[in-house]
This record gives sequence, C-alpha cells and structure tokens, in this order.
Amino acid sequence: MLHIIIVGFVAGIVARLLSPGPNNPSGFILTTVLGIAGAFLATAIGQAIGHYDPGQGAGYITATIGALVVLFIWNRLVARGVISDPGGK
Repeated sequence: MLHIIIVGFVAGIVARLLSPGPNNPSGFILTTVLGIAGAFLATAIGQAIGHYDPGQGAGYITATIGALVVLFIWNRLVARGVISDPGGK
C-alpha cells in the first residue's frame, strides 16, 4: 500500500509534466491524489489481467500511464463543466 502511494506520487508529478493543456489540476495535493489514483488504477488492472501478483503494485511506468489516464479523465470532466478545477483561474 505504501509502495503504491509513493509510486503514485511520483507518477502524478511526471504525468502532470507530460500532459499539456490548460486544465491541469493545480496544486501539490491534487496532483498527488490523481497520481495515487492512477497508481491504484494501474495496479487493479494489472492484477485483474494477471500481470501483477496479489499484493504486488504497479511500477513507475505503468503507474505513470495510469496517472495519465486519470489526468485525461480529469481534463475532460473540467472541460465539460462537470467538475470545477479548484486551482483554475
């Protein structure tokens, strides 16, 4: 669990740097939360398809891909006005 959180933190920061666009989540905490959500997503999908054993977490690359997916979903929700970006202008 702690491994996923640490990997998610790093993945969130990397995903934010890789994802262009005006709807990037602002703030350290929100970036961290989205990265951790991406790491959990990557871990769950990896375990479901048999890529990871139970109790094994996603690696940095897979967690970053998961964070990019979560960030893409975030950007689409903000663009449609479904949610507001708390750090947006």
